[in-house]
Amino acid sequence: MLTFIKKIFVWWNQETIGTKLKTIFFGKYVGKDNFGNKYYESKKGKRWVIYNDEIDASKIPVEWYSWMHFTKNKIENSHDFKKYEWQKPHIPNQTGTENAYHPKNNNEIKKKYKSWKS
Repeated sequence: MLTFIKKIFVWWNQETIGTKLKTIFFGKYVGKDNFGNKYYESKKGKRWVIYNDEIDASKIPVEWYSWMHFTKNKIENSHDFKKYEWQKPHIPNQTGTENAYHPKNNNEIKKKYKSWKS
């Protein structure tokens, strides 16, 4: 019962009941990316993504970003994205995780001023 209530109201965990119904009745499946995110489009041209795991907009790879934002490019119709050797794999935003960037020697940063409170 709790899972059903979470599906109705809690949009940040996964898709809600409304999104699921919209996807079933009005969504045309367009494709899937390497992360397992599924992309849909309606007859009126609206586009949306159903995230595989945690909902985070930075999980949309570059090959699908242009499609989501109606940016015309040569990749849009095929969604076959050729990766070059020098390209790194897409990683979502790491802010707030253990993998977040921290500058080196952050304890040794010298201030250019002195606090008036000691």
